[in-house]
Amino acid sequence: MSEAGNNQHTSITPEVDAVVVGAGFGGMYMAHLLRARRLTVQGFERGGGVGGTWYWNRYPGCRCDVESMEYSYQFSPELQQDWEWSERYSAQPEILAYAEHVAQRFDIESMFQFNTAVSGAAYEDEHHRWRVTTEQGDEVTARFVIMATGCLSTANMPDFEGVNEFSGATYHTGAWPHDGVDFSGKRVAVIGTGSSAIQSIPLIAQQAASLTVFQRTPNYSIPAQNRPIDQSMVADIKANYDNFRARNKLQQAAFGADYPRNMDSVLEATPEERQRRFEEHWNYGGFMFMGAFADLGLNPEANEYAAEFVRNKIRGIVQDPATAELLCPKTVIGCKRLCADTGYFETYNRDNVSLVDVSEHPIERLTPSGLVTNGNEYKFDAIVFATGFDAMTGTLLAMDIKGQGGRRLTDKWSAGPRTYLGLMTVGFPNLFMMTGPGSPSVLANMITGVEQHADYIDAMLAWAAEQGITEITPQQDAEDEWVEVVNMRSQATLYPSCNSWYLGANVPGKPRVFMPYIGFPDYVTRLDEIRAASYEGFATA
Repeated sequence: MSEAGNNQHTSITPEVDAVVVGAGFGGMYMAHLLRARRLTVQGFERGGGVGGTWYWNRYPGCRCDVESMEYSYQFSPELQQDWEWSERYSAQPEILAYAEHVAQRFDIESMFQFNTAVSGAAYEDEHHRWRVTTEQGDEVTARFVIMATGCLSTANMPDFEGVNEFSGATYHTGAWPHDGVDFSGKRVAVIGTGSSAIQSIPLIAQQAASLTVFQRTPNYSIPAQNRPIDQSMVADIKANYDNFRARNKLQQAAFGADYPRNMDSVLEATPEERQRRFEEHWNYGGFMFMGAFADLGLNPEANEYAAEFVRNKIRGIVQDPATAELLCPKTVIGCKRLCADTGYFETYNRDNVSLVDVSEHPIERLTPSGLVTNGNEYKFDAIVFATGFDAMTGTLLAMDIKGQGGRRLTDKWSAGPRTYLGLMTVGFPNLFMMTGPGSPSVLANMITGVEQHADYIDAMLAWAAEQGITEITPQQDAEDEWVEVVNMRSQATLYPSCNSWYLGANVPGKPRVFMPYIGFPDYVTRLDEIRAASYEGFATA
Protein backbone atom coordinates (compact mmCIF):
# COMPACT_ATOMS: atom_id res chain seq x y z
CA MET A 1 0.00 0.00 0.00
CA SER A 2 1.35 3.45 -0.84
CA GLU A 3 1.50 6.20 1.74
CA ALA A 4 -1.43 7.89 0.05
CA GLY A 5 -3.46 4.76 0.69
CA ASN A 6 -2.81 5.11 4.41
CA ASN A 7 -4.05 8.66 4.81
CA GLN A 8 -7.63 7.83 5.74
CA HIS A 9 -8.63 7.57 9.40
CA THR A 10 -10.03 4.04 9.35
CA SER A 11 -12.13 2.18 11.88
CA ILE A 12 -10.35 0.48 14.76
CA THR A 13 -10.96 -2.58 16.90
CA PRO A 14 -12.00 -1.24 20.33
CA GLU A 15 -10.96 -4.32 22.32
CA VAL A 16 -7.90 -6.39 21.42
CA ASP A 17 -5.27 -8.63 22.93
CA ALA A 18 -2.42 -6.24 22.16
CA VAL A 19 -1.81 -2.67 21.06
CA VAL A 20 1.43 -2.00 19.19
CA VAL A 21 2.54 1.63 19.08
CA GLY A 22 4.82 2.44 16.16
CA ALA A 23 5.21 0.93 12.68
CA GLY A 24 8.97 1.08 12.39
CA PHE A 25 11.01 -2.10 12.01
CA GLY A 26 10.28 -3.13 15.60
CA GLY A 27 6.53 -2.55 15.54
CA MET A 28 6.09 -4.22 12.17
CA TYR A 29 7.80 -7.43 13.26
CA MET A 30 6.10 -7.42 16.66
CA ALA A 31 2.65 -7.15 15.08
CA HIS A 32 3.57 -9.89 12.61
CA LEU A 33 4.54 -12.26 15.44
CA LEU A 34 1.46 -11.54 17.54
CA ARG A 35 -0.89 -12.15 14.65
CA ALA A 36 0.89 -15.43 13.90
CA ARG A 37 -0.05 -16.54 17.42
CA ARG A 38 -3.66 -15.60 16.64
CA LEU A 39 -3.74 -12.63 18.98
CA THR A 40 -5.85 -9.66 17.94
CA VAL A 41 -3.68 -6.62 17.31
CA GLN A 42 -4.38 -2.91 16.92
CA GLY A 43 -1.42 -0.90 15.73
CA PHE A 44 -1.06 2.88 15.78
CA GLU A 45 1.44 4.96 13.82
CA ARG A 46 1.61 8.76 13.86
CA GLY A 47 3.17 8.85 10.39
CA GLY A 48 1.43 8.23 7.11
CA GLY A 49 3.27 4.97 6.44
CA VAL A 50 5.67 2.38 7.82
CA GLY A 51 9.40 2.82 8.34
CA GLY A 52 9.75 4.68 11.62
CA THR A 53 12.90 6.79 11.63
CA TRP A 54 13.29 6.18 7.90
CA TYR A 55 9.84 7.61 7.28
CA TRP A 56 10.63 10.89 9.06
CA ASN A 57 14.33 11.44 8.33
CA ARG A 58 14.47 12.37 4.66
CA TYR A 59 17.11 15.08 4.86
CA PRO A 60 19.76 15.22 2.10
CA GLY A 61 22.36 12.48 2.48
CA CYS A 62 20.42 10.47 5.07
CA ARG A 63 21.71 6.91 5.13
CA CYS A 64 22.40 4.07 7.54
CA ASP A 65 25.75 3.69 9.30
CA VAL A 66 25.42 -0.12 9.49
CA GLU A 67 26.08 -2.03 6.29
CA SER A 68 23.07 -3.00 4.18
CA MET A 69 23.58 -6.75 4.35
CA GLU A 70 23.41 -6.51 8.15
CA TYR A 71 20.80 -3.77 8.59
CA SER A 72 17.95 -6.00 7.52
CA TYR A 73 15.49 -8.53 8.91
CA GLN A 74 16.57 -12.08 9.73
CA PHE A 75 13.20 -13.72 10.40
CA SER A 76 12.46 -14.68 6.80
CA PRO A 77 15.08 -16.64 4.84
CA GLU A 78 13.13 -15.97 1.63
CA LEU A 79 13.17 -12.21 2.26
CA GLN A 80 16.92 -12.31 2.88
CA GLN A 81 17.50 -14.06 -0.42
CA ASP A 82 15.08 -12.01 -2.49
CA TRP A 83 15.92 -8.44 -1.51
CA GLU A 84 18.76 -6.69 -3.35
CA TRP A 85 20.65 -3.71 -1.93
CA SER A 86 22.45 -1.27 -4.21
CA GLU A 87 25.06 0.26 -1.88
CA ARG A 88 27.34 -0.74 0.97
CA TYR A 89 25.49 1.72 3.23
CA SER A 90 21.90 2.13 2.11
CA ALA A 91 20.36 5.56 1.69
CA GLN A 92 17.04 6.49 3.30
CA PRO A 93 14.88 6.03 0.16
CA GLU A 94 16.12 2.47 -0.28
CA ILE A 95 15.61 1.55 3.38
CA LEU A 96 12.11 3.02 3.31
CA ALA A 97 11.35 1.06 0.15
CA TYR A 98 12.54 -2.08 1.97
CA ALA A 99 10.25 -1.36 4.94
CA GLU A 100 7.31 -0.82 2.59
CA HIS A 101 8.11 -4.03 0.74
CA VAL A 102 8.16 -6.00 4.01
CA ALA A 103 4.89 -4.43 5.13
CA GLN A 104 3.18 -5.37 1.88
CA ARG A 105 4.75 -8.81 1.60
CA PHE A 106 3.55 -9.83 5.08
CA ASP A 107 0.31 -7.80 5.08
CA ILE A 108 1.44 -5.79 8.09
CA GLU A 109 -0.21 -2.48 7.15
CA SER A 110 -3.66 -3.94 7.72
CA MET A 111 -2.97 -4.11 11.46
CA PHE A 112 -2.11 -0.42 11.80
CA GLN A 113 -4.02 2.82 11.76
CA PHE A 114 -1.77 5.52 10.31
CA ASN A 115 -1.70 9.28 10.89
CA THR A 116 -2.72 8.48 14.46
CA ALA A 117 -0.63 9.54 17.45
CA VAL A 118 -1.14 7.82 20.80
CA SER A 119 -1.74 10.43 23.48
CA GLY A 120 -1.97 8.21 26.53
CA ALA A 121 -2.34 4.80 28.09
CA ALA A 122 -3.85 4.06 31.51
CA TYR A 123 -3.75 0.74 33.33
CA GLU A 124 -7.07 -0.35 34.81
CA ASP A 125 -6.13 -2.30 37.93
CA GLU A 126 -9.48 -3.97 38.39
CA HIS A 127 -9.60 -5.32 34.84
CA HIS A 128 -5.85 -5.97 34.31
CA ARG A 129 -6.15 -4.10 31.00
CA TRP A 130 -4.78 -0.98 29.38
CA ARG A 131 -6.94 1.78 27.97
CA VAL A 132 -5.09 3.43 25.08
CA THR A 133 -6.20 6.79 23.69
CA THR A 134 -5.13 8.71 20.60
CA GLU A 135 -4.98 12.40 19.74
CA GLN A 136 -7.76 11.71 17.22
CA GLY A 137 -10.10 10.56 20.00
CA ASP A 138 -9.83 6.80 19.51
CA GLU A 139 -9.99 4.53 22.55
CA VAL A 140 -8.89 0.90 22.68
CA THR A 141 -8.55 -1.55 25.54
CA ALA A 142 -5.91 -4.28 25.49
CA ARG A 143 -4.28 -6.81 27.79
CA PHE A 144 -0.83 -5.93 26.49
CA VAL A 145 0.75 -2.75 25.15
CA ILE A 146 4.02 -2.89 23.24
CA MET A 147 5.76 0.45 22.78
CA ALA A 148 7.75 0.15 19.55
CA THR A 149 8.25 3.89 19.48
CA GLY A 150 11.92 3.91 18.56
CA CYS A 151 14.96 5.42 20.23
CA LEU A 152 15.32 8.41 17.91
CA SER A 153 11.78 9.45 17.08
CA THR A 154 11.11 12.71 18.96
CA ALA A 155 12.90 15.65 17.39
CA ASN A 156 14.77 17.93 19.78
CA MET A 157 13.73 21.42 18.75
CA PRO A 158 15.81 24.12 20.49
CA ASP A 159 13.88 26.74 22.41
CA PHE A 160 15.61 29.81 21.02
CA GLU A 161 14.19 33.21 21.81
CA GLY A 162 12.33 34.47 18.77
CA VAL A 163 12.20 31.07 17.11
CA ASN A 164 8.82 31.94 15.61
CA GLU A 165 9.89 35.38 14.43
CA PHE A 166 12.14 34.21 11.61
CA SER A 167 10.43 35.03 8.32
CA GLY A 168 12.30 32.48 6.23
CA ALA A 169 11.85 28.72 6.00
CA THR A 170 12.82 26.46 8.91
CA TYR A 171 13.39 22.71 8.86
CA HIS A 172 14.35 19.98 11.31
CA THR A 173 16.35 17.07 9.94
CA GLY A 174 14.16 14.65 11.90
CA ALA A 175 10.92 15.89 10.29
CA TRP A 176 11.97 16.67 6.73
CA PRO A 177 9.43 17.60 4.03
CA HIS A 178 8.58 14.50 2.01
CA ASP A 179 8.84 16.31 -1.30
CA GLY A 180 12.35 17.56 -0.50
CA VAL A 181 13.78 21.07 -0.29
CA ASP A 182 15.48 23.12 -2.99
CA PHE A 183 18.15 25.37 -1.49
CA SER A 184 19.33 26.74 -4.84
CA GLY A 185 20.31 30.39 -4.56
CA LYS A 186 19.49 30.46 -0.83
CA ARG A 187 21.47 31.69 2.14
CA VAL A 188 21.26 28.71 4.48
CA ALA A 189 22.16 28.13 8.12
CA VAL A 190 22.65 24.70 9.65
CA ILE A 191 22.56 24.60 13.44
CA GLY A 192 24.32 21.54 14.82
CA THR A 193 27.13 19.22 13.76
CA GLY A 194 25.84 15.79 14.78
CA SER A 195 25.27 12.87 12.45
CA SER A 196 22.36 14.34 10.47
CA ALA A 197 24.28 17.59 9.93
CA ILE A 198 27.43 15.75 8.92
CA GLN A 199 25.45 13.78 6.33
CA SER A 200 23.43 16.71 4.99
CA ILE A 201 25.93 19.59 4.98
CA PRO A 202 27.93 18.40 1.93
CA LEU A 203 24.77 18.14 -0.18
CA ILE A 204 23.19 21.38 1.04
CA ALA A 205 26.47 23.14 0.26
CA GLN A 206 26.31 21.97 -3.34
CA GLN A 207 22.95 23.71 -3.77
CA ALA A 208 23.01 26.78 -1.55
CA ALA A 209 24.36 30.17 -2.53
CA SER A 210 25.96 30.23 0.91
CA LEU A 211 25.97 27.86 3.87
CA THR A 212 26.88 28.85 7.42
CA VAL A 213 27.30 26.07 9.96
CA PHE A 214 26.82 26.93 13.64
CA GLN A 215 28.80 24.50 15.77
CA ARG A 216 28.63 24.11 19.53
CA THR A 217 30.64 20.90 19.81
CA PRO A 218 32.73 19.38 16.99
CA ASN A 219 32.26 15.70 16.27
CA TYR A 220 34.56 12.93 15.18
CA SER A 221 33.65 11.55 11.80
CA ILE A 222 35.24 8.80 9.74
CA PRO A 223 34.75 8.52 5.97
CA ALA A 224 32.00 5.97 5.31
CA GLN A 225 33.90 4.66 2.27
CA ASN A 226 30.47 4.04 0.75
CA ARG A 227 30.32 2.44 -2.70
CA PRO A 228 28.11 0.23 -4.84
CA ILE A 229 27.64 -3.07 -3.09
CA ASP A 230 30.09 -5.83 -3.98
CA GLN A 231 28.00 -8.50 -5.71
CA SER A 232 30.52 -11.26 -5.05
CA MET A 233 30.33 -10.44 -1.33
CA VAL A 234 26.53 -10.53 -1.53
CA ALA A 235 26.64 -13.95 -3.15
CA ASP A 236 28.99 -15.27 -0.46
CA ILE A 237 26.78 -13.97 2.35
CA LYS A 238 23.56 -15.28 0.82
CA ALA A 239 25.15 -18.69 0.37
CA ASN A 240 25.46 -18.96 4.14
CA TYR A 241 23.41 -16.16 5.67
CA ASP A 242 22.75 -18.03 8.94
CA ASN A 243 26.45 -18.25 9.70
CA PHE A 244 26.91 -14.58 8.80
CA ARG A 245 24.13 -13.57 11.20
CA ALA A 246 25.42 -15.81 13.98
CA ARG A 247 28.93 -14.34 13.77
CA ASN A 248 27.57 -10.81 13.89
CA LYS A 249 25.50 -11.56 16.99
CA LEU A 250 28.73 -12.39 18.81
CA GLN A 251 30.04 -8.86 18.25
CA GLN A 252 29.63 -6.23 20.96
CA ALA A 253 27.36 -4.17 18.69
CA ALA A 254 25.94 -7.13 16.74
CA PHE A 255 27.52 -6.19 13.41
CA GLY A 256 30.84 -6.04 11.58
CA ALA A 257 32.10 -9.56 12.22
CA ASP A 258 34.02 -9.64 8.94
CA TYR A 259 36.24 -6.72 9.93
CA PRO A 260 39.27 -7.22 12.21
CA ARG A 261 38.86 -6.20 15.82
CA ASN A 262 42.33 -6.37 17.24
CA MET A 263 42.80 -7.48 20.83
CA ASP A 264 46.14 -5.79 21.54
CA SER A 265 46.79 -2.43 23.20
CA VAL A 266 47.71 0.72 21.32
CA LEU A 267 50.03 1.52 24.23
CA GLU A 268 52.22 -1.48 23.37
CA ALA A 269 52.43 -0.74 19.64
CA THR A 270 55.31 1.07 17.98
CA PRO A 271 54.56 4.48 16.43
CA GLU A 272 54.84 2.88 13.00
CA GLU A 273 52.40 0.10 13.87
CA ARG A 274 49.94 2.55 15.40
CA GLN A 275 49.96 4.68 12.27
CA ARG A 276 49.64 1.68 9.97
CA ARG A 277 46.77 0.20 11.96
CA PHE A 278 44.86 3.48 12.20
CA GLU A 279 45.24 4.07 8.47
CA GLU A 280 43.99 0.56 7.75
CA HIS A 281 40.88 1.03 9.89
CA TRP A 282 40.28 4.56 8.60
CA ASN A 283 40.08 3.00 5.16
CA TYR A 284 37.55 0.39 6.35
CA GLY A 285 35.28 3.29 7.17
CA GLY A 286 32.76 4.28 9.82
CA PHE A 287 32.50 2.37 13.10
CA MET A 288 35.22 -0.06 12.04
CA PHE A 289 37.84 2.54 12.91
CA MET A 290 37.47 1.78 16.62
CA GLY A 291 38.51 -1.84 16.05
CA ALA A 292 42.12 -0.84 15.44
CA PHE A 293 43.08 -1.62 19.05
CA ALA A 294 41.23 -3.22 21.96
CA ASP A 295 41.60 -0.43 24.52
CA LEU A 296 40.47 2.66 22.58
CA GLY A 297 37.11 2.79 24.36
CA LEU A 298 38.47 1.90 27.78
CA ASN A 299 41.68 3.82 28.48
CA PRO A 300 41.97 7.62 28.13
CA GLU A 301 45.66 7.44 27.23
CA ALA A 302 44.98 4.83 24.54
CA ASN A 303 42.01 6.78 23.27
CA GLU A 304 44.08 9.92 22.78
CA TYR A 305 46.20 8.19 20.14
CA ALA A 306 43.10 7.47 18.06
CA ALA A 307 41.66 10.93 18.70
CA GLU A 308 44.82 12.71 17.61
CA PHE A 309 45.05 10.56 14.49
CA VAL A 310 41.58 11.74 13.44
CA ARG A 311 42.38 15.35 14.37
CA ASN A 312 45.45 15.18 12.13
CA LYS A 313 43.28 13.83 9.32
CA ILE A 314 40.97 16.84 9.75
CA ARG A 315 43.96 19.21 9.73
CA GLY A 316 45.18 17.58 6.53
CA ILE A 317 41.79 17.86 4.80
CA VAL A 318 40.60 21.35 5.83
CA GLN A 319 42.76 23.99 4.17
CA ASP A 320 42.14 26.87 6.57
CA PRO A 321 44.06 26.11 9.80
CA ALA A 322 41.68 28.09 12.03
CA THR A 323 38.62 26.27 10.65
CA ALA A 324 40.41 22.95 10.93
CA GLU A 325 41.11 23.51 14.63
CA LEU A 326 37.50 24.46 15.28
CA LEU A 327 36.46 21.16 13.68
CA CYS A 328 38.86 19.12 15.84
CA PRO A 329 37.01 17.61 18.82
CA LYS A 330 38.65 17.86 22.22
CA THR A 331 36.64 15.01 23.78
CA VAL A 332 37.62 11.35 23.69
CA ILE A 333 36.72 9.61 20.47
CA GLY A 334 33.74 7.27 20.73
CA CYS A 335 32.08 8.72 23.84
CA LYS A 336 29.54 10.13 21.42
CA ARG A 337 28.21 8.11 18.51
CA LEU A 338 30.96 8.01 15.92
CA CYS A 339 29.78 9.56 12.67
CA ALA A 340 30.36 8.29 9.15
CA ASP A 341 30.53 10.83 6.33
CA THR A 342 31.01 11.39 2.64
CA GLY A 343 33.03 14.53 2.04
CA TYR A 344 32.08 16.33 5.25
CA PHE A 345 35.38 17.96 6.17
CA GLU A 346 36.19 18.65 2.50
CA THR A 347 33.02 20.76 2.34
CA TYR A 348 34.67 23.46 4.48
CA ASN A 349 37.12 24.10 1.62
CA ARG A 350 34.27 25.46 -0.50
CA ASP A 351 34.10 29.22 -0.97
CA ASN A 352 30.38 29.29 -0.11
CA VAL A 353 30.74 27.51 3.26
CA SER A 354 31.69 29.06 6.60
CA LEU A 355 31.82 27.81 10.19
CA VAL A 356 30.76 29.77 13.28
CA ASP A 357 31.76 28.52 16.72
CA VAL A 358 28.97 29.04 19.27
CA SER A 359 30.55 27.07 22.13
CA GLU A 360 31.47 30.21 24.10
CA HIS A 361 28.91 32.57 22.61
CA PRO A 362 25.68 30.59 22.11
CA ILE A 363 22.98 31.63 19.69
CA GLU A 364 21.13 34.43 21.48
CA ARG A 365 17.94 34.64 19.47
CA LEU A 366 16.35 34.36 16.08
CA THR A 367 15.24 37.50 14.28
CA PRO A 368 12.90 38.04 11.32
CA SER A 369 15.90 37.94 9.00
CA GLY A 370 18.25 35.47 10.68
CA LEU A 371 19.92 34.91 14.03
CA VAL A 372 22.20 36.64 16.51
CA THR A 373 25.27 35.27 18.25
CA ASN A 374 28.04 37.13 20.04
CA GLY A 375 26.27 40.37 19.20
CA ASN A 376 26.41 39.75 15.44
CA GLU A 377 23.37 39.18 13.26
CA TYR A 378 23.60 36.68 10.43
CA LYS A 379 20.95 36.86 7.70
CA PHE A 380 19.45 33.79 6.02
CA ASP A 381 16.69 32.61 3.75
CA ALA A 382 16.44 29.21 5.46
CA ILE A 383 17.51 27.64 8.75
CA VAL A 384 18.03 23.91 9.26
CA PHE A 385 17.88 22.64 12.83
CA ALA A 386 20.14 19.57 12.94
CA THR A 387 19.70 19.36 16.69
CA GLY A 388 18.98 15.67 17.07
CA PHE A 389 16.44 13.88 19.24
CA ASP A 390 15.14 13.49 22.74
CA ALA A 391 16.61 10.01 22.60
CA MET A 392 15.49 6.77 24.19
CA THR A 393 12.80 8.24 26.48
CA GLY A 394 11.40 11.29 24.69
CA THR A 395 8.58 9.60 22.82
CA LEU A 396 7.50 7.46 25.77
CA LEU A 397 7.40 10.40 28.15
CA ALA A 398 5.53 12.57 25.66
CA MET A 399 2.56 10.22 26.11
CA ASP A 400 0.52 10.29 29.30
CA ILE A 401 1.27 6.76 30.53
CA LYS A 402 -0.28 5.85 33.88
CA GLY A 403 0.37 2.54 35.60
CA GLN A 404 -0.91 0.90 38.76
CA GLY A 405 -2.69 3.32 41.07
CA GLY A 406 -2.59 6.00 38.39
CA ARG A 407 1.16 6.66 38.79
CA ARG A 408 2.60 8.44 35.77
CA LEU A 409 5.69 7.19 33.98
CA THR A 410 6.96 10.79 33.91
CA ASP A 411 6.95 10.77 37.73
CA LYS A 412 8.61 7.40 38.08
CA TRP A 413 11.34 8.40 35.62
CA SER A 414 11.76 11.96 36.92
CA ALA A 415 15.38 11.20 37.91
CA GLY A 416 16.04 9.05 34.86
CA PRO A 417 14.64 5.87 33.31
CA ARG A 418 14.46 2.70 35.40
CA THR A 419 13.70 -0.61 33.72
CA TYR A 420 14.25 -4.31 34.04
CA LEU A 421 16.14 -5.53 30.96
CA GLY A 422 15.07 -2.45 29.02
CA LEU A 423 11.79 -4.31 28.49
CA MET A 424 9.50 -3.37 31.38
CA THR A 425 9.32 -1.06 34.40
CA VAL A 426 7.88 -1.76 37.85
CA GLY A 427 4.33 -0.59 38.38
CA PHE A 428 3.31 -0.79 34.72
CA PRO A 429 2.13 -4.36 34.19
CA ASN A 430 1.91 -5.84 30.69
CA LEU A 431 3.58 -2.74 29.22
CA PHE A 432 6.59 -3.67 27.10
CA MET A 433 9.22 -1.41 25.57
CA MET A 434 11.14 -2.48 22.51
CA THR A 435 14.83 -1.48 22.73
CA GLY A 436 14.03 0.68 25.74
CA PRO A 437 16.56 2.30 28.10
CA GLY A 438 18.55 -0.44 29.77
CA SER A 439 18.88 -2.52 26.59
CA PRO A 440 21.69 -2.40 23.96
CA SER A 441 19.40 -0.47 21.58
CA VAL A 442 21.42 2.38 20.01
CA LEU A 443 24.75 0.68 20.80
CA ALA A 444 23.88 -2.25 18.56
CA ASN A 445 22.46 -3.04 15.15
CA MET A 446 18.92 -1.75 15.71
CA ILE A 447 17.15 -4.26 13.47
CA THR A 448 18.92 -7.15 15.19
CA GLY A 449 17.93 -5.59 18.52
CA VAL A 450 14.26 -5.15 17.71
CA GLU A 451 13.98 -8.68 16.33
CA GLN A 452 15.55 -10.07 19.51
CA HIS A 453 13.17 -8.04 21.68
CA ALA A 454 10.11 -8.96 19.62
CA ASP A 455 10.97 -12.66 19.77
CA TYR A 456 11.52 -12.40 23.53
CA ILE A 457 8.25 -10.57 24.18
CA ASP A 458 6.37 -13.01 21.98
CA ALA A 459 7.85 -15.99 23.83
CA MET A 460 7.00 -14.41 27.18
CA LEU A 461 3.38 -13.87 26.17
CA ALA A 462 3.14 -17.46 24.93
CA TRP A 463 4.52 -18.67 28.28
CA ALA A 464 2.05 -16.47 30.16
CA ALA A 465 -0.84 -17.92 28.17
CA GLU A 466 0.29 -21.47 28.91
CA GLN A 467 0.54 -20.66 32.63
CA GLY A 468 -2.80 -18.85 32.79
CA ILE A 469 -1.03 -15.63 33.76
CA THR A 470 -2.90 -12.35 33.23
CA GLU A 471 -0.36 -9.87 34.62
CA ILE A 472 3.42 -9.57 34.28
CA THR A 473 5.53 -6.90 36.00
CA PRO A 474 9.17 -6.71 37.09
CA GLN A 475 10.08 -7.22 40.75
CA GLN A 476 11.52 -4.13 42.41
CA ASP A 477 14.80 -5.76 43.46
CA ALA A 478 15.33 -7.11 39.93
CA GLU A 479 14.80 -3.66 38.44
CA ASP A 480 17.11 -2.02 40.98
CA GLU A 481 19.81 -4.58 40.29
CA TRP A 482 19.48 -4.14 36.52
CA VAL A 483 19.84 -0.37 36.78
CA GLU A 484 23.07 -0.92 38.71
CA VAL A 485 24.34 -3.40 36.13
CA VAL A 486 23.74 -0.92 33.30
CA ASN A 487 25.52 1.81 35.27
CA MET A 488 28.48 -0.36 36.17
CA ARG A 489 29.01 -1.52 32.61
CA SER A 490 29.03 2.06 31.36
CA GLN A 491 31.43 3.20 34.09
CA ALA A 492 33.97 0.64 32.90
CA THR A 493 34.17 2.51 29.58
CA LEU A 494 34.78 6.05 28.37
CA TYR A 495 31.15 6.54 27.27
CA PRO A 496 30.13 8.67 30.29
CA SER A 497 33.17 10.96 29.89
CA CYS A 498 31.43 13.50 27.66
CA ASN A 499 28.01 15.08 27.26
CA SER A 500 26.16 12.97 24.71
CA TRP A 501 22.61 12.07 23.84
CA TYR A 502 23.33 8.65 25.34
CA LEU A 503 23.05 10.51 28.66
CA GLY A 504 20.33 12.92 27.52
CA ALA A 505 22.80 15.81 27.65
CA ASN A 506 21.44 17.37 24.46
CA VAL A 507 18.04 18.09 26.03
CA PRO A 508 17.89 20.93 28.59
CA GLY A 509 16.64 19.73 31.97
CA LYS A 510 16.80 16.02 31.13
CA PRO A 511 18.39 13.86 33.87
CA ARG A 512 21.95 12.79 33.04
CA VAL A 513 21.73 8.99 33.03
CA PHE A 514 23.62 6.68 30.69
CA MET A 515 20.76 4.78 29.09
CA PRO A 516 21.99 1.91 26.86
CA TYR A 517 23.30 -1.48 28.06
CA ILE A 518 26.77 -2.11 26.64
CA GLY A 519 27.33 -5.48 25.00
CA PHE A 520 24.77 -7.27 22.84
CA PRO A 521 26.06 -10.87 23.32
CA ASP A 522 26.12 -10.57 27.13
CA TYR A 523 22.64 -9.09 27.05
CA VAL A 524 21.22 -11.93 24.98
CA THR A 525 22.89 -14.52 27.22
CA ARG A 526 21.41 -12.94 30.34
CA LEU A 527 17.91 -12.77 28.87
CA ASP A 528 18.13 -16.40 27.79
CA GLU A 529 19.13 -17.36 31.34
CA ILE A 530 16.16 -15.44 32.73
CA ARG A 531 13.79 -17.17 30.31
CA ALA A 532 15.22 -20.59 31.23
CA ALA A 533 14.53 -19.76 34.89
CA SER A 534 10.82 -19.16 34.14
CA TYR A 535 11.37 -15.43 33.68
CA GLU A 536 13.25 -14.81 36.88
CA GLY A 537 12.78 -11.27 38.20
CA PHE A 538 9.21 -10.96 36.99
CA ALA A 539 6.16 -11.12 39.24
CA THR A 540 3.03 -12.66 37.78
CA ALA A 541 -0.63 -12.91 38.67
